[in-house]
Amino acid sequence: MDRDTSITAAEQAAIKRVQALGIDTRSMSAISNVFRVANSLRNYSEQNLLKEFGLSFSGFTVLWVLWVWGPKESHSLAAESGIAKSTLTGVVKTLQSLGFASKMTHPSDRRRVVVRITSSGARIMKKIFPRFNQIEVNATADLTKEEKTDLAHALRVILHTVERQVSRSDP
Repeated sequence: MDRDTSITAAEQAAIKRVQALGIDTRSMSAISNVFRVANSLRNYSEQNLLKEFGLSFSGFTVLWVLWVWGPKESHSLAAESGIAKSTLTGVVKTLQSLGFASKMTHPSDRRRVVVRITSSGARIMKKIFPRFNQIEVNATADLTKEEKTDLAHALRVILHTVERQVSRSDP
């Protein structure tokens, strides 16, 4: 398998800039590459798949969370989707206008809002998700099955480490 593992010009420039500061450049490279890959896939999927359905990546993510876990209160939906609650408001309005989601008042507390996926939203996810997964397959095509497993494992370790650090810093 012929694959490119060379360091990018951007990464080289960043390492050169910060080396004298005693920075752990391996950690910096690992995390900056996570961000760069995520942003590239986000932009690619928006331009080549999601816009066809009137969705942003945030809209797709919210719809995916609702599709997988069912109805959610807005604060937990925002957290699960990785977006601010203020951003969620606009995203849900868009999903409602497309007929993909609906809002209802919480049954025991009228101040709280629950968002749910509609049957149209569920149908569209069954249409979109296989195509989205193909983008994931294409992005990881140069990795072996073992490397994909190892990558997923390493990213979970990072995720759990960050979540643990965040929970310690909560007031």
